[in-house]
Amino acid sequence: MKLLYLIPVISAFIGWFTNWIAIKMLFHPKNPINILGITFIGIFPKRQAQFAEKLGKLVSAELLSFNDIESKITNTDNIDQLMPQIDAHIDHFLRVKLADQMPVISMFIGDKTIQQMKSVFMTELKEIFPGIMKSYMGNLQKDLDLEKIVVEKVKGFSSDKLEQILNDIMSKEFRFVEIIGGVLGFIIGIVQVILTLVS
Repeated sequence: MKLLYLIPVISAFIGWFTNWIAIKMLFHPKNPINILGITFIGIFPKRQAQFAEKLGKLVSAELLSFNDIESKITNTDNIDQLMPQIDAHIDHFLRVKLADQMPVISMFIGDKTIQQMKSVFMTELKEIFPGIMKSYMGNLQKDLDLEKIVVEKVKGFSSDKLEQILNDIMSKEFRFVEIIGGVLGFIIGIVQVILTLVS
C-alpha cells in the first residue's frame, strides 16, 4: 500500500524526464546517428537550412525592409536634424578651408556673403538630399541582399552556437516546460492513486 503513494512521485519524474528529453532532442544528436536502421538527428540541426531561409525571408520582408529604411532616411524631420551639422560644416569650409585654399577669393567674401552662400547651399541640399538618399538606397538594395546575408550567416552557425542562441532566448520557457511535465505527471499519479483506492 505504501508503494501506491510513490506513484505520484514516479509519475512526476516521468513527466519531467520525458519533457527534458523532448527539449534535448531539439538540438541533439547534432550529427545523424543510425540505430537499427532508423536515423536520429536533432530537430534544429536537421532543419537548420530551412530555418535559415525562413528567417532570411522574415528579416528582409518584415523586420528590416529597405523601403522602411528609405522612408526614415528621406523623412523631412530626420533631414532637418542633419541640417545644423551640415550648416556648421559649410560655415567652417567658407570661413577656414576656403581662406586656406583660395586666400585671394576669401578676401572678397565677407560675413554677409558667407551667410547668403550658406543659405543657398542649405536650401539646395535640403531639396536634393531626399533624391540622393533614395538613389543611394536603390543601389544599396541591389548590392546588399539582406535575405542572402541572413541565410548564409544562420546556415554557417555551428550546432553549438545555434543551441546557445536559442537557450539564451528561451531558457525560462524550456525550464517551464520541464516543470509543467513534472506537475502534470504528479497530478496524473494522484488521480491514479485515487482511482485505485476507490475501486
